[in-house]
Formats: sequence, structure tokens, C-alpha cells
Amino acid sequence: MQHSLSIQNFNNRVRQMNQTNSKQLMLSSEEARSIHADIFSLLSMIAELQNRSDPEPVNSVFMDGGGFK
Repeated sequence: MQHSLSIQNFNNRVRQMNQTNSKQLMLSSEEARSIHADIFSLLSMIAELQNRSDPEPVNSVFMDGGGFK
């Protein structure tokens, strides 16, 4: 799955924040809206996939014991 650009940018900024031991990360309103939209889209996709998944097929095996002579 390809990550969105806004999530990649957010990930890079968090990584940089951690490497520099910064205490906070500031986002513009545009960045926050983009990340929010991407996260909402991912959650919707997950919910759709969960609802769409078919139950596992049932395999039946019948044994009659056969005939021994």
C-alpha cells in the first residue's frame, strides 16, 4: 500500500522531532486537515474491508468407514 504524502511528511517530521529531542511539533491547519482526511480515509477503507470479507468457506469431509473384507 502506498502511503499518502501528508502521512509521509508527518512521519518525517515526527522522526526529526525525536532525533532532536524536541518537546513539540507544530502543524499548520492545512497539514492537520490533510492528515485528518487521510486517517479518516484509511479507517473507512478498513471498515469497508471488514464488512466485505466473506466468511471462511466450510470444507466438508464424509467418512463412511468403507468396507473391509
